[in-house]
Amino acid sequence: MKTVSAMITVAAIAFCGAALAQQQDSAGTITGINRLTGMVAITPTQSGTVGSNAPASAPAPAEEFKVKDGALLDSVHAGDRVTYTLAETGGVKTITKLDRQK
Repeated sequence: MKTVSAMITVAAIAFCGAALAQQQDSAGTITGINRLTGMVAITPTQSGTVGSNAPASAPAPAEEFKVKDGALLDSVHAGDRVTYTLAETGGVKTITKLDRQK
């Protein structure tokens, strides 16, 4: 009985860890919104040290994401800086949380 209980506990921890690993917090600038299809294009914020001596690289291209709830798009506009949480289910990246930075 203890063995079965231990196996269930280990399986539950592994499952929860995998679910948490699929969510990702990011920041960027909105470059386009399609409220009809529930899609938003975001250019990710460049990471790294500003003013470093590293060679300049091209800016990251905008990525398009599906939004879990269309109401998330009501308070944002193109050009807004945002923080967002991505969840990947079935190979599709979906924004589950979208907050406008002030």
